[in-house]
Amino acid sequence: MVKAFRRIIAAVTVAVLAFRAVGSFLSWIEHQEDTVADTWIDEDEFEDV
Repeated sequence: MVKAFRRIIAAVTVAVLAFRAVGSFLSWIEHQEDTVADTWIDEDEFEDV
């Protein structure tokens, strides 16, 4: 009975951690869309001008 209780607690813990990780990742993605991405500018484009 104790082993089953521990497995249920472990499953709930893993589910909560996974939910928090996904939420954190989606929040990070949303934050990335708001910022200006000048990191990926191709420098060769400016040399041709």
